Amino acid sequence: MVGRVELQQMDEGSLEVLLAVAVDDAAPEEVMPPVAGPPGWTPERQEAFRAWHRARRPGLAGPLRETTFAITHHGKIVGAARLAVRDSHEVLEAGVWLARSQRGRGTGTAVLRVLLDEAARSGARAVVADTKAHNTAALTALRRNGATLITSQDTADVHAELMPRMMQSPPTSTVNP
Repeated sequence: MVGRVELQQMDEGSLEVLLAVAVDDAAPEEVMPPVAGPPGWTPERQEAFRAWHRARRPGLAGPLRETTFAITHHGKIVGAARLAVRDSHEVLEAGVWLARSQRGRGTGTAVLRVLLDEAARSGARAVVADTKAHNTAALTALRRNGATLITSQDTADVHAELMPRMMQSPPTSTVNP
């Protein structure tokens, strides 16, 4: 069993812990948009990571129409999740990254379930996600959450479509403000 997975709204404290997790247990290209310069977690890349998350604090109603959460597993921050307005508030895009040491344990499946619940609370009628055909962990999490997967004929891209739903049993995963 995966245990308790929660999403916390990003604040300065959780952002600094999340950055430390990323630096210790993920490559920059796995967790953030590209930043020019030498490879690795340079001071410039770390500041870009902070800025990216800070810019999303206003949430889905803010200018970027996107929000990020710190993922906690048994109370420890292990990655980040996001929801972004796609075309209208009825369609949200989901994204997740986990520290390498947390992958392959079912945490991503649980996180996606919580994101779907959050999307339902926000009024979304659909959630989409994009990944690559070689990302078996993401594909497994998507399938376990009922995604319809559409594979590109020309690239390794996979597009997923999911239906948000409210949890009907006692929560094992929650979103904390």
